[in-house]
Amino acid sequence: MNQATEKIYDLNSELKTFQARVLQCVPKDGRFSIVLDRTAFYPEGGGQPADRGVLNFANILDVQEKDGVIYHMADRSIPEGTRVSGGVNWPRRFAHMQQHSGEHIVSGLAHRLFGVDNVGFHMGETSLRVDLSGELSADQLALIERLANEAVWKNLEVKTWYPSEQELEKIDYRSKKKLTGKVRIVEIPGFDTCACCGTHVTRTGEIGAVKLLSSQRYKGGTRLTMVCGGQALLDYGERQNNVSAVSVLLSAKPMEIAQAAKRLLTENADLKRRTSALQSEVFQQKVNSISQDCGNLLAFEDDLTPNELRRFAQLLSEHCSAAAAVFSGSDSEGYRYAVSNGLYDVRPLAKELSAAFSGRGGGSKELVQGSVHGTHETIASFFQQKSFCLSEI
Repeated sequence: MNQATEKIYDLNSELKTFQARVLQCVPKDGRFSIVLDRTAFYPEGGGQPADRGVLNFANILDVQEKDGVIYHMADRSIPEGTRVSGGVNWPRRFAHMQQHSGEHIVSGLAHRLFGVDNVGFHMGETSLRVDLSGELSADQLALIERLANEAVWKNLEVKTWYPSEQELEKIDYRSKKKLTGKVRIVEIPGFDTCACCGTHVTRTGEIGAVKLLSSQRYKGGTRLTMVCGGQALLDYGERQNNVSAVSVLLSAKPMEIAQAAKRLLTENADLKRRTSALQSEVFQQKVNSISQDCGNLLAFEDDLTPNELRRFAQLLSEHCSAAAAVFSGSDSEGYRYAVSNGLYDVRPLAKELSAAFSGRGGGSKELVQGSVHGTHETIASFFQQKSFCLSEI
């Protein structure tokens, strides 16, 4: 069994390079699992992703910890006993430090101000997710965000240390469970004190900025999506680019695009109502041109939506007191359909239709809708065998 790995990142998160000795190197799942006597690579855990980097000429693709031993997954082997030089992918590590430290401030404020606890968090490439044990209002979250950024601007020292058991008993710190023995404490004076094994900035000013992007109710609590530091800058840039693009499309100033979009949606809704009314008139004119004793009808129409298919089929069925099937589409892309009949159950017909034309559909006994793959000719032949008359309206 390997000896526990010395975690030299523990009290110095800004360590970028280090020297170590290879204790073990074994093939595993197409890679090589390397154990060192000491490491600056942070293993995945506590919601924080693993570091990446190099050991000599080997790329470190993942880092995991088990029973105090840290395993470095590399793309090539390194003989046991070799003295190696390690280098941590610093931009990635620093981004994680910014996120983790920003999360501590937000979670600490949520706990101190509103008595809710952090019950889970996850760092992603573009944002950070935090789950809190209670629901928070928009005003409460705005207060947390403002105070979190004040903590950043104060450029406070982020203290990391291992207190003695006697000292630990006197410290009021956040933890998901009661801890004993050797406990690592991370403190941001006035904002948070928490038991944590992750990597953090040395001063809060390095976080850059804290921005809460969204919140939602989640399992009786609040799920936050937030960004810190470099993530916040990238997020702002993407949002600014999108605002500029929409501004051009709407011919509106960036600060006026919400009003412009609202006007456009109102106009679009009005156009839809007018179009629907006109479509209904067209349908009614077509229906009136048909004899009421025409029997079962089959019709093909161009460019009808599912809702329009349904409306037209129902109008035809009511007019003729018989079954009406309406199709819209093309031989190459397939057809959508609606079949209506107020006198008998049309679901068996839909089942036969799906079996004959590799289709799918369903509905009530009075109305079924779906889609099929077939040609105009073969679909017409199928319905003519069912005593449907092909309408040319």
